[in-house]
Amino acid sequence: MADKARLHCQGLALFCFTLVTAWETVSGKIRYSIPEEIQKGYFVGNILKDLGLDLKELSDRAVRIVSTGRSQYFALNLKSGHLITTERMDREQICGQLETCLLHLEVLVEDKVKLFIVDVEITDINDNAPCFQEDELEFRISELAAVGTRYSLEEAQDADVGASSVQGYYLSHNKHFSVDVQTGADGDKYAELVLEKSLDREEQAVHDLILTATDGGEPVRSGTAQIRVIVLDANDNAPGFSQPVYTVSVLENVAVGSLLLTVNATDPDEGINSEVTYSLRKMKDKASQIFQVDSKTGEISTVGNLDYEEAASYEMEVQAKDVGDLSARSKVLVTVIDVNDNAPKITIASLFSSVSEDSPPGTLIALLNIRDKDSGENGEVTCSIPGNLPFRLQKSFDNYYSLVTDRPLDRERGSDYNVTITATDRGTPNLASKTTILVQLSDINDNAPIFNQTSYTLYITENNPRGASVCSLKANDPDSGENSRVTYSITGTQIQEAPLSSSISINSETGALYALRSFDYEQFREIRFQVQAQDGGSPPLSSNVSVTLFILDQNDNSPQILHPSFPTDGSTGVELAPRSSEPGYLVTKVVAVDADSGQNAWLSYQLLKATEPGLFSVGLHSGEIRTARYFVDKDALKQSLVVLVKDNGQPPLSATATVTVVVADSIPEILSDLSSLSAPVDPQSSLTLYLVIAVASVSCLFFTFIIVLLALRLRSWRNSRLFDSCDFRWSSRLAVCGDRWSQSFPSLLLT
Repeated sequence: MADKARLHCQGLALFCFTLVTAWETVSGKIRYSIPEEIQKGYFVGNILKDLGLDLKELSDRAVRIVSTGRSQYFALNLKSGHLITTERMDREQICGQLETCLLHLEVLVEDKVKLFIVDVEITDINDNAPCFQEDELEFRISELAAVGTRYSLEEAQDADVGASSVQGYYLSHNKHFSVDVQTGADGDKYAELVLEKSLDREEQAVHDLILTATDGGEPVRSGTAQIRVIVLDANDNAPGFSQPVYTVSVLENVAVGSLLLTVNATDPDEGINSEVTYSLRKMKDKASQIFQVDSKTGEISTVGNLDYEEAASYEMEVQAKDVGDLSARSKVLVTVIDVNDNAPKITIASLFSSVSEDSPPGTLIALLNIRDKDSGENGEVTCSIPGNLPFRLQKSFDNYYSLVTDRPLDRERGSDYNVTITATDRGTPNLASKTTILVQLSDINDNAPIFNQTSYTLYITENNPRGASVCSLKANDPDSGENSRVTYSITGTQIQEAPLSSSISINSETGALYALRSFDYEQFREIRFQVQAQDGGSPPLSSNVSVTLFILDQNDNSPQILHPSFPTDGSTGVELAPRSSEPGYLVTKVVAVDADSGQNAWLSYQLLKATEPGLFSVGLHSGEIRTARYFVDKDALKQSLVVLVKDNGQPPLSATATVTVVVADSIPEILSDLSSLSAPVDPQSSLTLYLVIAVASVSCLFFTFIIVLLALRLRSWRNSRLFDSCDFRWSSRLAVCGDRWSQSFPSLLLT
């Protein structure tokens, strides 16, 4: 709890005295400095001000941080333009033991396609205490060891750097040993246990000491380890290595367990005192997971995978110690050789997935960042796209490529393109990676609707029902969306002084034509008009097509008799035929017309009824009435002929004409019979009148009988009381009267 409180106070103090500096943008670079372990949302710098942009331009210019594949520790506040932290940062986790910890950001201003490099330095704070890898250290020292003999102590590890790293070692109070701190050529401090007074095993066989390591931070942090010294007899020579520095180069893809090199140390002592054991020292946490040394043979091999991109070299120390804890150290340098084991990585920094089809060549579609973690030729990348696409790649700067249009576009030929971008390095064998970008072309209204036919000829039968469908016209527009939505309308003036809209209509969405009224072939036989198809673009485009609608005839008109015409004064037309006429004499001609056309207007004539059958004949197609034989004396003076006129429609319609022919040789003979030529009385009408009169008469007689019968019955009932003795006589008389009445009116009784 005390360490956490001190860390919190230290963080507050560092926050107050944090030096946040921003250098002027030089070659597109900005640099800031912040301490580690700051909280999320910490203010790093006013990047908007340093870029020279106004706050109101921030969203319009689309300023944003481009990710480069590592963790995103920073974010851009779009409201204030401040660069802030997105999480708590540990300098040791990010940069390890590097003296200077820099994080590189790339800030992209999309509308200018300009990239700024931002370096953020993470400064160290004393947030880690020194610690020993082993809590207990054991030394076996001969009692003959000379005063001033030095024994190497395990170095304390401190994840901090600079002044916050290990600065000193202190030994608990005793009279035999002291600790001496040495500084190596690389600046690292290491401690040695120095024998200050001769040992006497018989006086004290074991010495327990406490070694304390302190750092130089504020406040000071420390770590301890327990040292146990076991006093031995007679081991007065330390081992020695064959060379002070061992170097080896190894490919990064070497198999786990591969032997790298063998170190050798010898001890001039004899027997058990000459046996040497090996161990690795001064290894970072990562290196301790990759290398190991055989304690007996000194063979150094790998136990983990090497990665050139994580570390290009490793430096460590190998220690040789004999049984008397006399030791020697030698440095080991391992150089990792890069192999082409990383394919290029393609990152889409900016993408405009929808492009207007009228975009000029050179229009930017996407900004790509291509990186290869390998080095040398293994990290050199070439980028390409298929050659049959209307796009091209051009290098913008550094590792950035721009995908732009190469020639005019036409959405109607291709509405979208899958652009496959291939990045290939120059390693052996080369590695490649691909990514596909879907580029969609947005439509403009550059195509007018087109009808399926250049003109339309339509047919409809007359007497059609109102609202009947005539035909459906179709126009196609290759555009898309609202630009392809077609509406239909009729253009024209009028039909026989009537507006066209009262006869024909069209569904504006489907193009279906409808008849708004029942057409009459006898009024007009065809309608000519134009249909316009217009799209929904802005401005709209349209096209017209000519339509001719033919009205087909139906047999809807009966023949009309022109001759003989029906008299308007009530008289009857009369035709004269001399008695001396020979067979074939033309008496008259029935003339009729039909308003229909074609076969519906073909008329035929036949004699339907005649006073004297066989006396006259009618021409089938001419309607001429001629005598069929000579007249004889018994032939009536007045001949009545009924002629049927029928058309050739389906079903056929007909009309009749009545012709009165007077057979006479002279005018006086005709005049004497004029009175008989009055309009004939219909015998059917006279018969009906007689039947009505008969029924009325019978009904009256029946009611009279009922009344008389009732009167007689009343009278009989009245007289029955006065003349009971006469009842039988009256009854007999009434019966006699009834018999006589029934004999006189039998038909009435039946009724």
